[in-house]
Amino acid sequence: MYSNRLIFKTSNNDEVFYLNDTILINFGVNRNGISTSKLNAGTNDLYKSVFNQHLSQEKIDYLENHDISDYLINECESLNIDHNHSTGLITFADMKNTSIVSKKFKNIEVTALATAGVRTNASRAGDPASYWEDNGKFHFGTINIILLTNVFLDESTLTEALMTVTEAKTVALNNLRIPSQYSNGYATGTGTDGVAIFSNADSHNKLTNAGKHSKLGELIGKAVIEAIPNAIKKQVWITNNSQSNVLVRLNRYSLDINEFYDNLDCDKFEFIRQLRIDARKQDNVAITTSILNLIDEVDNNLVEKQDAYELAVKLKEKSNSYPIRELLEYWINHFIH
Repeated sequence: MYSNRLIFKTSNNDEVFYLNDTILINFGVNRNGISTSKLNAGTNDLYKSVFNQHLSQEKIDYLENHDISDYLINECESLNIDHNHSTGLITFADMKNTSIVSKKFKNIEVTALATAGVRTNASRAGDPASYWEDNGKFHFGTINIILLTNVFLDESTLTEALMTVTEAKTVALNNLRIPSQYSNGYATGTGTDGVAIFSNADSHNKLTNAGKHSKLGELIGKAVIEAIPNAIKKQVWITNNSQSNVLVRLNRYSLDINEFYDNLDCDKFEFIRQLRIDARKQDNVAITTSILNLIDEVDNNLVEKQDAYELAVKLKEKSNSYPIRELLEYWINHFIH
């Protein structure tokens, strides 16, 4: 990507520009939509543009003493777009790491544009809160999704599409086994995500369902599920391969690993060296995943603790690696025994 460059164009002639710290989309048709932004939030009958913007330190400093909605209006002026007919999302993610995915079926087409960073802000619905609001300040979005479709959706269908996008985001994160940073569970998003969805107000093809049973819902789901892992890979280098590691899987659980190492009765340097090698072996990853699943089952009151403990011990012994067996025994004793 290069500064001020047209990087994508939809079948509706929407033009996607890369402007260093901003992805700007100028619509080629009249669009209605729904947005979680502080600028023209909720549903709107006439959008002309949308943007997603990386927050530099200078802009973060500016926002310390300014309202987000006022900031977004000022950014519209800088981008030479009408703030009355635009909406915008902000994030720490770099715009060069934007992922764009289009899906089509007959005369239905959707395009998802996503940026994502999940190392520090990934969370699970119901996790302990990181702040409470009382005329306070807000964090900024880490997973931002802009969705465009070439068909017309009314307000209720746009709302349904928002729900489908949200569920698809959770699927994408679960497929990568992204951990929450605030609990032992898997993340369902970050604490500060943003979504903006737009339909073609000029289209005579009006669809009335964007749920999971509809073809539109399927296309939305597939586009988002593909776009988010691509964006995560670009932004924070997390991939299926990097997640296939015993140490990465165990990291989902909050536990003082130093206590484990301090109690080792062996050459710690050699132990850790071998552990790093064995942690990437697929049989050890499979054994570890099975034991962690048992921990989850116990936490959710789906399996009796004693039954889970006995099975976990048997699974642990199936590993041919001494370091892996020792580490798994430590986890089992802390979380199941």
